Amino acid sequence: MKVFISTSSFAKDDNRPLDMLKKAGLEISLNPYGRKLSEDEIRGFLHDVDYLIAGTEPLIHRVLESAKRLKVISRCGTGLDNVDIKAADKLGIKVYNTPYGPTQSVAELTIGLMIDMLRRISKMDRDIRSGVWEKYTGNLLSEKKVGIIGFGKIGQKVAELLMPFGCEIVCYDIRTEDKELKIKIASLDEILRTSDIISIHVSSKEQIIGREEFKKIKKGAWIINVSRGGVIDEAELYKALKEGHLSGAALDVFEREPYTGPLKELDNVILTPHTASATFRARAEMAQIACDNVLDVLLRGKRPRNEVK
Repeated sequence: MKVFISTSSFAKDDNRPLDMLKKAGLEISLNPYGRKLSEDEIRGFLHDVDYLIAGTEPLIHRVLESAKRLKVISRCGTGLDNVDIKAADKLGIKVYNTPYGPTQSVAELTIGLMIDMLRRISKMDRDIRSGVWEKYTGNLLSEKKVGIIGFGKIGQKVAELLMPFGCEIVCYDIRTEDKELKIKIASLDEILRTSDIISIHVSSKEQIIGREEFKKIKKGAWIINVSRGGVIDEAELYKALKEGHLSGAALDVFEREPYTGPLKELDNVILTPHTASATFRARAEMAQIACDNVLDVLLRGKRPRNEVK
């Protein structure tokens, strides 16, 4: 029985997940390129594989149809927009994910980016390194109105971490209402028009904020995206930052990665390389859960709780 691990960061800092798979008698192959695989590359690796521990490579119908032996996809992460779920179901391939591992990590980075934007920490660091000693008057996170778009596990954790700052928190989500946190549910239009900070935590790549939405956003607001690159029109974001309609932005995800676009020219945007889940604990937990999904099916005779319906 063979397992291919396509995610390039798998078990980099902890070999225990690999040891689990080896102990179970699985033959393991790893992504040899250290990056996201293309459609043709992942297709080539799956022709004789029984189990896949997946990253963000395109697992579309053409790829899955060619994987004649594939029984399980265990996505190391929460998002499944790269997996053709309907095709997998038709082909009898079970799909699982690791929905809990990255929550704290992504939420904490979000709070860090908020403070960085408001206090211009990265800008001052760059100034000092280039020989400029200038102090900027920043803004407090305290008592800001924060609109959270996407109120699943990560969005809810962001709201929880914001509570001690005394922020007014509103959320928009097509599915979820969290009664325990008692967060106000708002329309997308209200969040855009009234929020000081907009933080995006959706699981779909569909564009949410384009030209018309940027016109609605409150002047002087800040925006954060740590979810999916395609949800913000990057050209319109550049324009809004350049013209001063937005005070700042922070992006961890991009339409195309690695990012090489014009946002790099601006001082009022923070750019990070898709690193929201990159903490030792989160990566270890995701790898552990991804392996458990496979082993639950292979050895333990039980249905993993993380099966995608």
